[in-house]
Amino acid sequence: MVLALGSLGLPVQPVWGWKCLPREQGYTSPSFSSHADTLRLEGLVRPVEILRDRWGIPHIYAQTERDLFFAQGWSAAQDRLFQLEVWRRQATGTWAEVLGERELSRDIGGRLFRFRGDLRKELRHYHPRGEEIVGAFVDGVNAYVAMVRRNPSLQSVEFRMLGIQPGFWSPDVVVSRHQGLLSNLTAEVRYGRAVALAGAGVVKALAYLIPPDPPMDLDPALDGRHLLEHDILRLYEAFRNPVRFLPQDVLPEFRRSADGPEEDGAREVAEGALGQGWGRDGEGKGEGGSNNWVVSAALSASGYPLMANDPHRIQGVPSLRTWVHLVGPEWNVVGGGEPALPGVSIGHNEYGAWGLTVFATDTEDLYVYDLHPTDADLYRYQGQWQRMEVVVDTIPVKGRRPEVVEHRYTRHGPVLYRDLRARKAYAVRAAWLEVGGAPYLASLRMGQARNWEEFREACSWWHIPGENMVWAGRDGTIGWQAVGIAPIRRNWSGLVPVPGDGRFEWEGFLPIRLKPHRRDPTEGYLATANNYLIPPGYPFPEAVGFEWSEPFRWLRAVEVLGSGRRFTVADMMRLQTDQLSLPARTLVPFLADLSSPDSLVEEARRRLLRWDYVLDRRSVEAGIYVAWETRLRRNLDALMVPPELRPYLAPLSLARQMEWILAPPGRLGADPLRARDSLLVRSLEEAVGELVRRFGARVESWTYGQEAYKHILLRHPLSGAVNEDWRRQLEVGPAPRGGNSFTLNQTGSGDNQTTGASFRIIVDTGNWDLTLGINNPGQGGHPDHPHYRDLFDLWARDGYHPVFFSRSRVEEVTASRQVLLPAR
Repeated sequence: MVLALGSLGLPVQPVWGWKCLPREQGYTSPSFSSHADTLRLEGLVRPVEILRDRWGIPHIYAQTERDLFFAQGWSAAQDRLFQLEVWRRQATGTWAEVLGERELSRDIGGRLFRFRGDLRKELRHYHPRGEEIVGAFVDGVNAYVAMVRRNPSLQSVEFRMLGIQPGFWSPDVVVSRHQGLLSNLTAEVRYGRAVALAGAGVVKALAYLIPPDPPMDLDPALDGRHLLEHDILRLYEAFRNPVRFLPQDVLPEFRRSADGPEEDGAREVAEGALGQGWGRDGEGKGEGGSNNWVVSAALSASGYPLMANDPHRIQGVPSLRTWVHLVGPEWNVVGGGEPALPGVSIGHNEYGAWGLTVFATDTEDLYVYDLHPTDADLYRYQGQWQRMEVVVDTIPVKGRRPEVVEHRYTRHGPVLYRDLRARKAYAVRAAWLEVGGAPYLASLRMGQARNWEEFREACSWWHIPGENMVWAGRDGTIGWQAVGIAPIRRNWSGLVPVPGDGRFEWEGFLPIRLKPHRRDPTEGYLATANNYLIPPGYPFPEAVGFEWSEPFRWLRAVEVLGSGRRFTVADMMRLQTDQLSLPARTLVPFLADLSSPDSLVEEARRRLLRWDYVLDRRSVEAGIYVAWETRLRRNLDALMVPPELRPYLAPLSLARQMEWILAPPGRLGADPLRARDSLLVRSLEEAVGELVRRFGARVESWTYGQEAYKHILLRHPLSGAVNEDWRRQLEVGPAPRGGNSFTLNQTGSGDNQTTGASFRIIVDTGNWDLTLGINNPGQGGHPDHPHYRDLFDLWARDGYHPVFFSRSRVEEVTASRQVLLPAR
């Protein structure tokens, strides 16, 4: 546990003390004259002050609401302009004009899934003055874009690498859905294909679904072969996937040579921090997730409720999230959000604190239609032929003429694929295409909530993504409200595709206030970790999902929070960074009565039995256990999942695998217990063999947290495209890590941590100036920004810094002060 306090005499660095990157490669560090102490800007009404603290957080003080959000947009563009440009191009479907024909599918998908409804109604959904707030934010972004376009020396190096300029924003860019943690459709097709191959019973026996026996049979009108034969989701995946840059995309002076060392991190680079979706960072799955909890005044040492939140998203550079403090008329809120969005998604105001974790809500369905024998734009619905709506679009493509495309829509939504030979069409109905489907924007209402009831009312406007929202009020109230738009399906589960003939229709949406919620529980705390939290007898089971995170993180949190003792902020720090593995505590004792003839395996077994189950980066036993758990899981998959189903169902959840270890199934043989024990020993022998191959036969060299084993190296989206000198400038790390997918300090299952808590916040509602936080690797988004990597070492040591709220405390740690004045 590490805490960095600027008020303890630590050096305060100037925020705009930009370091110079290599001049010999044709790059001169920009002067950044735009960061002068005082600037005059078109679009401002009154002066605005931006005080940046020593950790890079902008504290924005404005006299009008418009100026407040104008300055937030300006500040976000200052810090993250290239990240914003990636968002803008993903939202507008304009990558092919930069990267060429290979990105055409991405642009088609992005345009196919554009929000095409009433934009004014859409913006006012997120806040009564949402149109004005988003407009001001966009104006602020554009004011900075205009300055950079007038003075290209202000561009960060990524623009020079690609030979492009930043583009101007419009409000429809802000409400893009591409960052909405979407994945239901991918799971639906995966399950549908598995059911087509093996039947619903086999799939349900293998998949980790709660409740455990949902309807999953394919309707007789569907031919499962069609699901298996075609790349139905190509446009959907292109819309969601992060952009990947290749060497040919960057100018020669920056380019990686064709035979350079690119593939070692190519997949991680492709999943970099500039454009993630649900499937990319594991949110809501066993591999990812988030934690939050609130502790009542009765269990708090301060006598006021505590709130802690650490969303587990992609780890990359620049960071997915950014901190901001917004102070203006009716606004005083600090916390984190995505830089492309106005407001604060996770944080606190003067009345309470809130945090979020994903709550499983199935918001998508794949419909399969019969097409007319001679007119492929007609589809059968309720016995009649209905015509698809066709929208003609023109997409610019680098190096050739623009592509003219036709987007098709049925009554349910965008058409993903047409099989003209079989006369079938596939379309998706997505609740996030309804008004209010832009992720996180409804937090604008939360930022002004003054009590639990106002917070619940704000929650009722939050559609995407489904979340567990927790609240800790200064008045002593704590609460939990599940949010997210939830379609009501009366006659099917939503887990597999269905015919689009009219028999499978949503019956509206469940009012969000009717989703699960609690206030002031007798236990004195509330905790969520993407796990199944539906209370017994809940009357609307058809409006929640079946795919939940495995329970281990949540069980560890409630184990500690349920101890009955009082907690401090320091306790919350320790709990957020806790690395005790509950699976290890369950699995290791099975080795007590087993043995191996190999002396090195025996030493490993004995060390595990003496171990404390903590996946500490300095621990040899942690290194042994993770190698064993990994090998054991792979062996169980090989035993239990038929080869033809592995593309759709593997890897299996650890929770499901542990059920088989606790109660071995008869399919393991005549003596299931003996077969189980043999598998445990064999897996340990294989794990030790792998450790020897990787690190040598000296057991002490098997330490878990090392660069060749568990570590973190933050990739930049351009890492795989640039030469080694520039790659070192763009990337951050490495540093040793501990934990894994199933510890509260969630660090993923790979050797390199690509998911987890880049952003953390802890709030004591009794003293807002005791708020602690961190944002890995820093607030800045440009490689030559002083806050690009300045927090990485602190974060890697599981540390925190203060997030001050009162003006007097902010002034104590102010590193730079900027005044924005109206142009006239």
